[in-house]
Amino acid sequence: MTTNTKPVAVVIGATSKWQADGRNTQMIHGGAIDDSDLPVGIRFGIGGAIAQKFAQEGFLTVLTTRNAANAASLNAAIREQGGDTLIVELDLASQESISEAFAQIRQEAGDPTVLVYNAGYLEGRDLPPEMELLEHMPYEMFETAQHISSSGPFLVAKEVLPAMRERGEGSILFSNNPASLRGRKRYTGQSLYYPRVMMRTLSQALTEEYSEHGIHVANVVIDGTIDSPGTRARAGQDPELLVNPVAIADAFYYLHSQDKSCWSHEIQLTPHKARPAY
Repeated sequence: MTTNTKPVAVVIGATSKWQADGRNTQMIHGGAIDDSDLPVGIRFGIGGAIAQKFAQEGFLTVLTTRNAANAASLNAAIREQGGDTLIVELDLASQESISEAFAQIRQEAGDPTVLVYNAGYLEGRDLPPEMELLEHMPYEMFETAQHISSSGPFLVAKEVLPAMRERGEGSILFSNNPASLRGRKRYTGQSLYYPRVMMRTLSQALTEEYSEHGIHVANVVIDGTIDSPGTRARAGQDPELLVNPVAIADAFYYLHSQDKSCWSHEIQLTPHKARPAY
């Protein structure tokens, strides 16, 4: 049984494929890169910044990842800042893994007050343009997409909703992208991104069902390239078109801390030089 007395924030997808040793960073840059000159707030992308923010605000922050080693650096950074953390392995493709992960969270930390769903994928990004048509997409890629953007959010929400409803409070915040608003030709394998619409729809349905029980559900559309070690190092990258993950984290905390008389259920975050995707 846990002895934790702090509120619990669970960040699904706490690490980034664009962090210094992330998958996409290594794929694009040929290996891990040095991030020692970058502020700690942007080293781990959106999930890492959100995890740091909630830890700074007094939460025990749960970092979920498929491999615990992926979150080791982020975990150390938060603890150096004086925060409390717990790393939990979770595979969104497995209902059993999700169930076991939340059993561990409840046992070692307690029932979550906040759930931030930040899982993402970039399958299809490395395909040549002529292969981005749906007819060329392997079904395995679609399975990855639906696990992360459809069944994954459904299953993790089921894990936290009963306790939040009984307590009469809680926040479920979905990190989403413009594909949840509309389809677009050649949006880095757009055919794989349409399950994002289902995540947005789930957010809307949960708002209708659970707001009266004191649970704040919101869909956050992040419309731009996230500032992180791997994206910042790309040649020709305009820094004013990068979205600061620390500012994103502030927006997520703002949503959680909103007064019940004035809840936002969807917001869109776009760099000032970019044209928003509506």
